[in-house]
Amino acid sequence: MNRSSHFYIFSGLPGVGKTTLAKALSSRLKAVYLRVDTVEQGLIDLCNYQVEGEGYRLSYRVASDNLELGNIVVSDSCNPISLTRREWQEVASSKGIPYTNIEVVCSDIEEHRNRVESRVTDVDGLIIPSWKEVVDREYDQWETERVEVDTASRKPEESAIDLLGKLNIAT
Repeated sequence: MNRSSHFYIFSGLPGVGKTTLAKALSSRLKAVYLRVDTVEQGLIDLCNYQVEGEGYRLSYRVASDNLELGNIVVSDSCNPISLTRREWQEVASSKGIPYTNIEVVCSDIEEHRNRVESRVTDVDGLIIPSWKEVVDREYDQWETERVEVDTASRKPEESAIDLLGKLNIAT
């Protein structure tokens, strides 16, 4: 097994910029990019299925297969509760692969709201949550170590540079 493999687990509320950063990191590292929104929407479209936790569980399997092959994997999901956070970590731990939790936040509430209300989806059929749905979403406090990136008042490129610096990845 290739020991250069690593699992980067992104988390954060909708509209904070996590997809932008997860894609930037994936591109920079030539990593496998795994987006739970895409998996869940695929289950809805292809299976006419009301998705709850199935998108996460299917994504865990795809991540596990890729980590086992020695690939670097970047997962992109809201990952709002302690249970899913532990499950993502277990995917890596079960393969003996190191992982890094990355929480993306936007500390400026008005900027965050504006982002949510002006978003356009890049996943066909995906319904973007309203600001009320984002604010009301269950989101557990973190109990484990993570890298935090605050995207407020920054261009996406600036946030990406900040993230790469915190991960000790050369820009």
